[in-house]
Amino acid sequence: MRDAKAIARYRMNRQDELEAVTLYQALAAAERDPHLAAIYDKMAEVESRHATVWEDHLRQAGESVPPYAPSWRARTLSWLARRLGASAVLPLVTAMERDAVNTYVGQPEAEAAGMPRDEHSHARVFRAVEQATRGGVSGSVLARLEGRHRATGGNALRAAVLGASDGLTSNMSLVMGVAGAALGGRSILLTGFAGLLAGALSMAIGEWLSVQSARELSERQLAVEREELATAPEEEQEELALIYQAKGVDEASARELAAHLMRQDGSALDTLAREELGIDPQELGGSAIQAAVTSFILFALGALVPVLPYIVATGTGAFVASLALSVLGLFAIGAGITLTTGTPLLKAGGRQVLFGTAAAAITFGLGRLVGGALG
Repeated sequence: MRDAKAIARYRMNRQDELEAVTLYQALAAAERDPHLAAIYDKMAEVESRHATVWEDHLRQAGESVPPYAPSWRARTLSWLARRLGASAVLPLVTAMERDAVNTYVGQPEAEAAGMPRDEHSHARVFRAVEQATRGGVSGSVLARLEGRHRATGGNALRAAVLGASDGLTSNMSLVMGVAGAALGGRSILLTGFAGLLAGALSMAIGEWLSVQSARELSERQLAVEREELATAPEEEQEELALIYQAKGVDEASARELAAHLMRQDGSALDTLAREELGIDPQELGGSAIQAAVTSFILFALGALVPVLPYIVATGTGAFVASLALSVLGLFAIGAGITLTTGTPLLKAGGRQVLFGTAAAAITFGLGRLVGGALG
């Protein structure tokens, strides 16, 4: 008797493993460090063996093995890795591996093949790589997006999506509100651009303040740590030794390593800043100006969508076109969110459309009510 649930599970597990192969191969191809590239290739081989296990289970159940087609998410992440570098998608892949650790819990076939152990190992590798590279697109504009929309694990892509979402949702609601008040097309256009500019400036100022404040705090913490190294070197050396012992290094080796770092100019401060304070002395959270400019652009791009039709049209036609473009934009943003969460495309896009149109409907109704009352 066929076990439909087991067969569906085999197929899903195989698909997940092959998508991991696709991603790891893309990371290996995009990685400049040959040692890391070799690690990614080895991990792809492990996932490929896992996929073979599930294919064998499908055949034993009397099922054919379907052709593999990577999902939209896997194709997009692979494309981003090729265009922006492996570090651009590393936080996303790390989060995926953390989720995959629990995937095989309670699956006897997976446990018999040692898959949970392999997934745990992969998760540890990605955490170590992400910590070593500090995650994100180091040195690029995207890596600076860490203010109001700070992303987990340096996830700059999520911050970018949220910035565009803010712009689109807020300006769509504003445009629908004044349209509900039955204002003319020129008034709606002017209101839309005013909302775009005001919101983008607000986002940029908030981003600048956030990043600049973080930089100043980091600089202050580094100054305190530098002074402690100068005034109490023995205590700081002991602290370094304890840090390495906490990482699993034996006491003698940890003390030797700490003493070596104290003799190297700047090495002790750099290590303490990274390990104790979580600060990269070379980056300090990135450039406040770049963060502000990027935040301004992302918000403005989202906010421009509902305004575009009113540039070339007025009346009902412009209203319908604005609403349609906004709905498409909301769905596209939902699709972008699937890259960070793995949520099914239709679910994420539909949810974004639902929330955005609900906000627009509220402001439209309010505009109609107030506009009617004021004549």
